Amino acid sequence: MGALREPRFRRLLVGWSLSNFGDSALYLSLAIWAKDLTGSNAAAGLVFFALAVPVFLSPLGGYVADRVRRRPLLIGTNLVGAVMVLALLAVDDVEQLWILYAVAFSYGVLGTVIGSAQSGLLRDLLPDEDLATANAALSTIDQGLRILSPLVGAGIYAAYGGGSLAILASATFLAAVVALATVRIAESDPREHPRESFRREFTAGFRHVRATPQLFRLVVAVALAFAVIGTYDSIVFAVVEEGLGREPAFFGVLMSLQGGGSILGGITAAWLIRRLGEARTVGLAFLTFAVSSAGFAAPTLALVGPAAVVGGAAIPWLIVGFVTARQRLTPRRLQGRVSAVTLLSMNGPQTVSIAMGAVLISVVDYRLLIAVTSAVIAVSGLWLLRTAQAQPEAVLPSVAEEAPQPDRVSLG
Repeated sequence: MGALREPRFRRLLVGWSLSNFGDSALYLSLAIWAKDLTGSNAAAGLVFFALAVPVFLSPLGGYVADRVRRRPLLIGTNLVGAVMVLALLAVDDVEQLWILYAVAFSYGVLGTVIGSAQSGLLRDLLPDEDLATANAALSTIDQGLRILSPLVGAGIYAAYGGGSLAILASATFLAAVVALATVRIAESDPREHPRESFRREFTAGFRHVRATPQLFRLVVAVALAFAVIGTYDSIVFAVVEEGLGREPAFFGVLMSLQGGGSILGGITAAWLIRRLGEARTVGLAFLTFAVSSAGFAAPTLALVGPAAVVGGAAIPWLIVGFVTARQRLTPRRLQGRVSAVTLLSMNGPQTVSIAMGAVLISVVDYRLLIAVTSAVIAVSGLWLLRTAQAQPEAVLPSVAEEAPQPDRVSLG
């Protein structure tokens, strides 16, 4: 059970899960909303581009997360999100399309801060041996909610409009605030470490990744794979419309199938990490995703559906392996900045590929795009499997344990 034995983690898990449910119900429907307003696959794909492009601000978010107390930062950020999302109530027709993109962009900005701060908070809350199970639980629930949240989101959007989804998302931001406000955590004090120049502090995460071979290999492989993965944000709409002959809202069904596979992936992620090590688990995830994506080229749901399930199983293996390696191999004082670097390595190339996909989907057959992206992702997976050394079942000592540990202060 690991982390699930810790009552404070369970409380945070509930709050964050409610917030993730509202997020996914909304932003997956934002793409459908954009498609309905414009009739364009490219317009729908650009919603994901707006969500992803703030990743280039993530080093700044990581710096902030390492220089202030993380729980108050998370509370404030979620409060901002609860207010921001209500701007969608003003969207009536295509003239307000820019509001969809503005809200999606704001979601991305908030996500860079929340992701970095959450990583550090978990590192302070849990021992190293419980990190994999904690990340697996978070990923399982997050991905598993995709079974329900796209259907709920699409259903609410179809019945009541996007404004109702905005209210739902605002309420779930507030649920995260309540969970954070009611949990006491002994958080490492950011003031205990001497200040350096802004340039050195800002780049500390990059330097740590470069100096840690296992982490550096993971970052390189992830960056290569995600340089093409983003094309699927546009490809999937072509699969739905051209391949399956369905309406855009059927996108939510495919995401729900993917969520079903993610439950299995989340349940097995910690076990795989103990057997294979984090890097090989990520390599296996890439190979699985590459093979499953070939099924999206088929013109029948009998093949596309299982492909979505298998690809969904690979997502938690990738996320849990990558995040656990990052947390375990990084000192507490650098959690935010290294989190930002790894987020940038994933979402930075993905953002570029989302933009490429939005352009290419109109001029290149989506099946050819699937073939190219599958090949690149497979190469990344094979390289990790070949170069990574298997870890013993016991979690390796953390780099953080080799450095002087800061005094801890109680927040509550």
